[in-house]
Amino acid sequence: MAGDTTATSIGRNARDDGPATNARAAGDDRPTAEEMLARTRGSGPNEGDRGRLRVYLGMAPGVGKTFRMLEEGHRRIARGTDLVVGYVEAHGRIETEQLVDGLEVVPRRRVEYRGVVVEEMDTDAVIARHPGVALVDELAHTNAPGSERAKRWQDVEVLRDAGIDVVSTCNIQHLDSVADAVATITGAPVNERIPDEVLAAADEVELVDMSPYALRQRMRHGNVYPPDRTNVALERFFTESNLTALRELALRFVAGRVDAQLEGIGTATTGTVSERVLVFVDDTPAAGRALRRAAASAAVLRAPLLALVVETPATAAAPMEHVRRIRESLDDATDLGAEILVVEASDVAEGIVRIVRARRVTRLVLPHRTASTMERVRRSSLADRIIEQVPSLEISIVADARETADAYRVGRGD
Repeated sequence: MAGDTTATSIGRNARDDGPATNARAAGDDRPTAEEMLARTRGSGPNEGDRGRLRVYLGMAPGVGKTFRMLEEGHRRIARGTDLVVGYVEAHGRIETEQLVDGLEVVPRRRVEYRGVVVEEMDTDAVIARHPGVALVDELAHTNAPGSERAKRWQDVEVLRDAGIDVVSTCNIQHLDSVADAVATITGAPVNERIPDEVLAAADEVELVDMSPYALRQRMRHGNVYPPDRTNVALERFFTESNLTALRELALRFVAGRVDAQLEGIGTATTGTVSERVLVFVDDTPAAGRALRRAAASAAVLRAPLLALVVETPATAAAPMEHVRRIRESLDDATDLGAEILVVEASDVAEGIVRIVRARRVTRLVLPHRTASTMERVRRSSLADRIIEQVPSLEISIVADARETADAYRVGRGD
């Protein structure tokens, strides 16, 4: 149940415990999987001439990825685009098969393995035809033994090297970074995997979303699997809890891409999509409590936690005790899963504001620092100086437990 269908071909049944890492044999000038991954990072030859990659991403089989891909194919042809079907797997779904009609299909290559003939995409034939766009289903598919390349994503990279745009499909569980977690959640091993870099480097990723209830209804109506497989699928892989977890993984992946794109645009014209929590670490007694409060907030929000130290001319001359306290706090921050940031700035406020803007922080936690009456008269508080420059930032100030107790006793007149 890990892929778009229970395997019926040797290629889909083949054991694949991770991303392909084909070693180059002597005299073989074909690129290895590692070299193909380098191309996805923009370090390959003729980068400007490479085809674009668009991926329809889903939480599970049956949400309509292939259907959407084929609909796009018809729209592009209507606009005059030269487009072919490199490989589409309809899985016996009548509506999907009907959408293939009217599209040029490149004949598949037949591979014989242990007396069984398996059909795979004929990558060389697609290149020889050289369309503007090729539709290639199931990006994470494992090719049959004896194929020139182990994985379909590698075939796609070859098509892109030839200057052909590719539209493909993939389910979230096939990403290598989440495959083990998915196996734990669903109880089904994920044998077909794709390196994260392939999807991360895609030019476009579009989420094909559907509620778990709606997908289960589709299955009950026979729109995903034949009746003899539907009940078993609903009871095992396609449970409400499994689908909800998979949906969350897909939504978080796409949200992360959107936020990364907004970071590239800059903060001048855009807001923040996801939460980010920043805690300022200094040598005050309240620093440890502020760090724990920030970690708790980040956990509730499921947000990244950043721990910041600002080095100023004043801190450069600070005694070793100051340095020791900060190091202890940073050790605690590391244990809490925080990303450690150290910046140099003319003053603390300037350093914090710089990181808030650069990292698109939404919530800032500051340890309370006791100030004398004269200091409060002469200068605005740290929080006031930050909020003047970043009005949208939410700031929390956390006092040390001993300060809180002292203030309580003073209030009572003890």
